[in-house]
Amino acid sequence: MPPLLLGVITPGAPRRAAPRLSGVTDPEAWSDFAVATAGAAAALAGLLFVALSINISSVLGSTRITARAGSTLVLLATPVFLALALLVPWGTTALGVVLVVVAVLAGGALTVMLPRPIPEVPRLAWVFTTLVPPVVLAVGTLLAGVGLLADGFGGLLWLAPAIGFSLLGGLIGAWVLLVEILR
Repeated sequence: MPPLLLGVITPGAPRRAAPRLSGVTDPEAWSDFAVATAGAAAALAGLLFVALSINISSVLGSTRITARAGSTLVLLATPVFLALALLVPWGTTALGVVLVVVAVLAGGALTVMLPRPIPEVPRLAWVFTTLVPPVVLAVGTLLAGVGLLADGFGGLLWLAPAIGFSLLGGLIGAWVLLVEILR
């Protein structure tokens, strides 16, 4: 009888190790991703400053909008720092420590700056557009750092959703600061 029949392991059959994805703990394998991320995130952060300068009186007139501006800046700048950290030729242990530190700093800053829900915005919309991106950024970056330090947990794979959600949250925040505050 074959050792694997319809996805069920038969008793006494030898067990195989789970396949390991190549590159999950190798920063060099992520260099193209890091270069693309650094360029895109830096450009978006620059556009945020344009949006802020256009609506500066509206932004400074409300602590809620100022908090949105601060959190949006952190959401757009953190991927730049993550990308630069990936490009520095230090070992995986040092990179793991840096990722953990960035996760704690960005997560802490976003916790303080996170715009609070307002009655005009449905709670579910606030959760998905304002709360989820910073949480995915902080937790994903933390898991990537811990994964490098422990040589497991998916390693650097966690950075892809962390950076993706961060940029998405930054774009949403920039839209609010450019368009929605004028309504």
